[in-house]
Amino acid sequence: MKTQILSTQISKTDPSRRTFLAGAAGAAVCVIAPSARATPEEMAQAIKDFTGGKPVREGGVEVDIPVLLESGHSVPTIVRVDSPMNAQNYVRAIAVFNERNPQPNVGVFHLTPRSGRAFVSTRIRLGDSQKVVAVAQMSDGSFRSGSIDVIVTLPACVEGA
Repeated sequence: MKTQILSTQISKTDPSRRTFLAGAAGAAVCVIAPSARATPEEMAQAIKDFTGGKPVREGGVEVDIPVLLESGHSVPTIVRVDSPMNAQNYVRAIAVFNERNPQPNVGVFHLTPRSGRAFVSTRIRLGDSQKVVAVAQMSDGSFRSGSIDVIVTLPACVEGA
């Protein structure tokens, strides 16, 4: 019985291999986390991938996000595109991108003339102050864009935490 107590006391004071590995893994995450964010160049590449390299005309797309956010955890985001949304002229897709979250692609929303309005509403997380860009693919194959710069005082993706 005394041997069991002694072995329990030793295991509490002497770190086990599992404890060491868990600590090392946690330290590695803290070291790796700061580099786990997209860059403006990666966002530009994601937009190029979405458009297939076709030119994007600025204008005709409104990104509605509060410019100053206390928290980036659940940011209401609305994108509106100037389009009659009829069989001859409509928005096929709206893609939202950001430049400083872990991934530059936020989401792609597919529309048809039956959607009624060229409008999407969602909530996104923002890891830091950054630019948010929306690109609309029109039925004629052209692309339009709009953007907004957002200031976030409390990031949603806290690094090293």
